[in-house]
Amino acid sequence: MRRFTWVVALVMVCLSLVVSGCGKKDAGSVVKELDGVMSKLQSYHGKGQMTLRTGQDPQEYDVEVSFQAPSFYRISLTNAKKDITQIVLRNDDGVFVLTPHLNKSFRFQSDWPENQGQVYLYQSLVQSILMDNERHFTSDEKAYVFDVVANYQNGSLARQKVWLDKRNYAPQHVEVSDANSNVMVIVKFDQFEFGTKFEKDQFDMQRNMTGWNLKTLPTMMQGDSKAGEKSGSTDSKAGTGAAGGKGTTAGNGTGTGTNGTATGQGSGSDAKGDAAGTNKGNAAGTGTATGDSKGATAAGSSIDSSKTSSASGNQGTAAEAGSDKATAANGTQAAAAGAKKDTSKQQSFGIIEPRYMPSGVKKQDVTELKLGEDQAVMLRYSGKYNYTLMESRPQVQTVSILPGDILDLGFTLGVVTGDAKKTLTWTYDGIEFRLSTGDLPETEMIKVAQAVQGEIGK
Repeated sequence: MRRFTWVVALVMVCLSLVVSGCGKKDAGSVVKELDGVMSKLQSYHGKGQMTLRTGQDPQEYDVEVSFQAPSFYRISLTNAKKDITQIVLRNDDGVFVLTPHLNKSFRFQSDWPENQGQVYLYQSLVQSILMDNERHFTSDEKAYVFDVVANYQNGSLARQKVWLDKRNYAPQHVEVSDANSNVMVIVKFDQFEFGTKFEKDQFDMQRNMTGWNLKTLPTMMQGDSKAGEKSGSTDSKAGTGAAGGKGTTAGNGTGTGTNGTATGQGSGSDAKGDAAGTNKGNAAGTGTATGDSKGATAAGSSIDSSKTSSASGNQGTAAEAGSDKATAANGTQAAAAGAKKDTSKQQSFGIIEPRYMPSGVKKQDVTELKLGEDQAVMLRYSGKYNYTLMESRPQVQTVSILPGDILDLGFTLGVVTGDAKKTLTWTYDGIEFRLSTGDLPETEMIKVAQAVQGEIGK
């Protein structure tokens, strides 16, 4: 009887161990279920932040990803500090790299992203787990954690750790490290959902170009009078406004209106400009505007040809300080004179020199030139590798159809064109870069491109 009791007790202990272990999964079972999730994947939408530690200082970006089976993608990368967004689309018409604030787009045929991984795409993360037979597996309270080989274009990225939600295998966190185990890229997802229902035009190129509403106008809009009109709209209810319009005043022009006076100093680009205090224009440079008791004071500052101003008053905005009948003869004449000046001053920018050069390479020279109507500079490098770096601030709206492919630079996405001689094109902080070479390896091209990130023009 006593022996029977011990046998029963032993059986109960074994059963309890089996039951308690049912909630735990090993790497094999998780991988099998991940494979099933991928086979049934129809759509998803996620948002988060990406931190890049490839430069001198960490760079923060807001990331938004959308996927619709079988092959529609939308990725937006926004510089958190500058509020500058770049969008990558894939739809039935091809692959697009869009820069909405420049109204610039590249289109080309490509099997992206199947031919390359992206750290913020769910497919890339899961595939890296499924393909690595030597994967390391652990788990914590809320997530399964995989440590696997990183398979990205940037050859310096060696391994990555991926945290997947235990409930539905949604990505929570990603850390990508170099060969020395230094964490170079971090992606943290704030939200991620499967089975998302998108609007019909979610992946439409035109909708993403014209419907992307930036809260502030970045420096790329310099020289665009239409952008000035948009930024010049005022809200009388709020009592504040941004002065913009059809032109800018130049020189030392003074205009007198029925309700106010305006003075301004600076250089202008449009003879249609009026002095501040009218409803049509704004003062470029530094100036003040005064009016009667219904008016307000305004101060404006100028960076190249961009125009910004703020206004406050008892009963209105700076735009209300002058009436529609106000005249600014001197200011208009100065604007006309300013229009004759070399517009290169408005397009000027400091030369940005990459802080990285491949071993055995030296900077040869710097040349100023023009690309159509745009001012540009070209930096030449020679030695073990030979390449040029072209920098310009484009003013013209362009749409380019290129036989190229996407190159992931981390902080943005570039477009590679050419065969024997390749050109990598990307934009950063309003400047378009073109890196051309016949012998620089792709991994080195990525390093040079990343070396302009966070740099200030000289």
